[in-house]
Amino acid sequence: MCGVCGIFDPSQKTKLNSQLDSMVNTLRHRGPDDCGIWFSLDGRVALGHRRLSVIDCSAGKQPMESKCGRYTIVYNGEIYNYQTIRKELEQDHSIRWDGHSDTEVLLEAISTWGFEEAIKSTNGMFALAVWDKKHKQLLLARDRLGEKPLYYGWFGNQFVFASELKAIYEACNRNLQLDDEALTLFLRFSYIPAPSPERATVTSLLASFET
Repeated sequence: MCGVCGIFDPSQKTKLNSQLDSMVNTLRHRGPDDCGIWFSLDGRVALGHRRLSVIDCSAGKQPMESKCGRYTIVYNGEIYNYQTIRKELEQDHSIRWDGHSDTEVLLEAISTWGFEEAIKSTNGMFALAVWDKKHKQLLLARDRLGEKPLYYGWFGNQFVFASELKAIYEACNRNLQLDDEALTLFLRFSYIPAPSPERATVTSLLASFET
């Protein structure tokens, strides 16, 4: 199943260690096999991952950094066509693979083809976050049918995301309030419609946040 979480703090006013630890701990049931955390050198980004090992138990540890060092990913899901993508990458590029995980293949596809093109090429169920060190961007994506959960939102100066709401609850110091209007919209339509951005940011196919 796995679980992902993270914080983006452009203000750099808060040390993210304790917040990320609390978020990761709430996701322990989603990934009992391994736990990983990662912090950007500038202190603006923190990524966390809980892993349930399914493909390539010996490798695939996350957060995972691309071979070029530009991208760091946390990912939950399964890419059904990852072997096909791997073969396509190998046709035009010499890649030193560390294992056989779909995470590594997806990450190198992003590194080679770019984020949007790599996501378009995937067939599967997934929720992921990628930090682009070069452009200082946090990129989020989820599968087209929304099988894998991805919640996110702004809390003060911080942008937080996670596989479950309770991880965000912890990141926000348990200081969240229910939006009655959003709840009414969800019960009426089974989703929260645009154009209200503060209520529509429950899930996203693709979102980019620049520092």
